[in-house]
Amino acid sequence: MAITSPGLASGLNVKDIVSQLVALERRPLVPLQQAAASFSSKLSIYGTIKSMVSALGDAASKLTGTTAWNGVKATTTSDAVGISARAGTTPTSMSIEVQSLARAQSNASAAVPNGSTMGSGTLSIQMGSWATGSFEAGTAAAVNVTVAATDTLSDIATKINNAGGGVNATVLRDASGERLLVRSSTTGEVNGFQITATDDDGDNTDAAGLSRLAYGGTSGAMHGMTLSQAGANAQATVNNVPITSATNTVTDALPGITLNLNKVTTGPVEVGVMQDKDSIRKNLQAFVDSYNAINSMLGTATRYDPDTKVAGSLQGDSTAVGLQTSLRNMMRSITPGGDLQRLSDVGIEMKSGGVLAIDNTKLDRAMENPAALQRLFANTSTIATEQGFGLKVKAFADGLNATNGLVTTRTESLRGSITRNGKEQDKVNDRAVRAEARYLAQYNAMDAAVGQLNGLSNFVNQQVTLWNNQKG
Repeated sequence: MAITSPGLASGLNVKDIVSQLVALERRPLVPLQQAAASFSSKLSIYGTIKSMVSALGDAASKLTGTTAWNGVKATTTSDAVGISARAGTTPTSMSIEVQSLARAQSNASAAVPNGSTMGSGTLSIQMGSWATGSFEAGTAAAVNVTVAATDTLSDIATKINNAGGGVNATVLRDASGERLLVRSSTTGEVNGFQITATDDDGDNTDAAGLSRLAYGGTSGAMHGMTLSQAGANAQATVNNVPITSATNTVTDALPGITLNLNKVTTGPVEVGVMQDKDSIRKNLQAFVDSYNAINSMLGTATRYDPDTKVAGSLQGDSTAVGLQTSLRNMMRSITPGGDLQRLSDVGIEMKSGGVLAIDNTKLDRAMENPAALQRLFANTSTIATEQGFGLKVKAFADGLNATNGLVTTRTESLRGSITRNGKEQDKVNDRAVRAEARYLAQYNAMDAAVGQLNGLSNFVNQQVTLWNNQKG
């Protein structure tokens, strides 16, 4: 670089001269900065690759357990009967008819004026069954509710609800006054109840005082509440075989299957359990998509475009190229020993550029052999080459991202290069700063010396002129 200055002698442009010299000192920064940008770009891409490898491992992991393959889907032809099934339930179908739904016992008191009190005493609530016509107490102990003379029906309802005796209470108001409604918390014949009153007026069976809230059956001696609805079991048939249930949710009649009886039916309702092929297809598509994402990323990053003469950030990077090759080879590998041994056997085929695509026709055929399909992805073995694809790919992904794995090692190498590059840039900048100080000192000294010489020259010229004048 040519150095120019518009000044002469003490008028030298020292600042401009030094600036140009320092620029020469900083020139090594240019390739260092370019290298730093390249390292940072590669590090960013490897961060993305690491995330994609993790995603591929997660997608593969979903194909290694039984839950990915034993999912089932329940179907029904009417909302009168709902059905659900646990994973692994054997596929089946059946015909359901509902003759009656399970109901909870309900009782109501006679109407009294709004805000009336009922008298003091104790109500004892005992759960049990009226199925035989007489009350048979259940295993739970009776729950006692103490009623004060000032308690209204609303107060009594609150106390019953707080007692947790297996019933719920509320107050119904209409034109005739208000009534206490008591209902079993659960349905079924065995979940009925009896209410015994210990009335402080001395008579526990009359139609006055707290006795008005007692219930001892439709033919019992205790007066008071009337029966609105007897507790009842659900009645239904499964393939014309009668079943009963204390609730409208039948969980113990069929292994792994829950029936929800919603309405009385007028004809058979067909329900069934089948393999959830949509769930399997979804998991396989997620696996394919995860692989294609990282394959596309590596393809773009390592590609050189001869038309534009633009190279990808990882073009020539042996780690990235090797990773892409390894992934493609793995997807072409074999899991020996089963009816289905290659991904292509189930319709997962490799196309141009290493892209995987699913042939749904072939996949549908493979799903007709669920055991072989599951084995292809989830087969366990101490021999790595005999493991299912889910296990192989999961282990491969975990290895890449492990502490000493290929991706982690390359990432740490790039971080080290960035650190070293930064130190080299610091050295160049430090040399430039020291050179600037040195140049400034030198040129300032030279400028001062030139100024002194100019002053001496002027003095000599003056003396010569004076001497000449004296001679003349």
